[in-house]
Amino acid sequence: MHDDLPGQASARSSPDGSPLVNEVAEWLADQALGDTSVGDLMQGCSERLLAAGLPLWRSYLGYRTLHPLFASISLIWKRGEDFDTVEHSHENVFQSEAWVHSPLNYVIQRGLPFLRRRLRGDEALLDFEILRDLRDQGGSDYLLFRIPFLSSTGDRPDGPAIQGVLGSWTTDRAGGFTDQDIRDLTRIQRRLAVACKVQIKSQVAKNVLDTYLGMDAGRKVLDGQIRRGDGEQVHAVLWYSDMRDSTPLADALPREEFLALLNTYFECTAGAVLAHQGEVLRFIGDAVLAIFPIRGDEHTASEACAHALAAMGTAGDNLKEVNQGREALGLSPIRYGLALHLGDVVYGNIGVPERLEFSVVGPAANEAARLESLTKELREQVLISEDFVASYPGAYRSLGRHNLRGVGEEMEVFAPGTGTL
Repeated sequence: MHDDLPGQASARSSPDGSPLVNEVAEWLADQALGDTSVGDLMQGCSERLLAAGLPLWRSYLGYRTLHPLFASISLIWKRGEDFDTVEHSHENVFQSEAWVHSPLNYVIQRGLPFLRRRLRGDEALLDFEILRDLRDQGGSDYLLFRIPFLSSTGDRPDGPAIQGVLGSWTTDRAGGFTDQDIRDLTRIQRRLAVACKVQIKSQVAKNVLDTYLGMDAGRKVLDGQIRRGDGEQVHAVLWYSDMRDSTPLADALPREEFLALLNTYFECTAGAVLAHQGEVLRFIGDAVLAIFPIRGDEHTASEACAHALAAMGTAGDNLKEVNQGREALGLSPIRYGLALHLGDVVYGNIGVPERLEFSVVGPAANEAARLESLTKELREQVLISEDFVASYPGAYRSLGRHNLRGVGEEMEVFAPGTGTL
């Protein structure tokens, strides 16, 4: 069991808290002005409270987020053990039995700001399974708190994805928390919530930008490139892929089935780009526009081409596996065309001042789209430009020189050959 160190109980007997607890409060205020992650805030706060003499054994913090892969995050600190972060997926996270019958859901449903439960002794009340688990692990006292994030009007949450934080403090000291411990924890948890709100909202903004713009474009926007015309010229490998027969499929399939098919295709193709260090810029209907930037020592032209060819191979493997499953169900295969090109593009904000898009424009981007269109005429799944081949020689098959619609000069085009990858 954890006991107060000599002299610390009296040092914390002031109504305003001890000087050491004050230091924790000041530390949290400083972190709210920086960019400390929520996990580091939680871990740092717990360690400092323990160092200040509070008998912490376990602390928990949970919050909802806005992310395409998960709906909420749980952070668990336990004295002497590794810090734990759990990301909860969207699938039925708030309908599970564990959640429905948890003390966390209990306080939310009843609008309670706190819940305290003694875990041992005559006053013990173990009305939730987690409390029995904590008691069995050595816990003696449990304090749960709920702190909502309010809007500027003060009467409603900021939104469904940023409703506040839920947290708990648990001790394993034989006598549980003292009244002064409760006062100190109540004071600190509000300051912890303030610091967390800043970081949660910042992380949500980054999640949204990464999801809808891509990681690199999202970072540029957050760094200040938000005005129309902000951007740079980038030398890059361009990827342009397009699903075949999408129009008749959209007409023939129910909406839900067509969207599921489209997302499967994107997972196979755009997912392969992301897996090989590419940047997906746009989904244009059923087309994918992506780049593999060439930036000095970070990525050479040869390396960018190698990444693009690796992504091409992964996309092909992904679709082969998907189509085997579709064939077993008597469904038609997913087919697509792909163009790989290399050139200079302008990478930045385009549109009207009120509605911008971060993308690439320029002749090379148009040439990549026209090259993909040529795959239908030449009955090839993948076509590669002469500029790409010049930067990454290999065993390609030349298909001769061809006019690309809207492009002045003929271009020699190639198809992947044995040993290209």
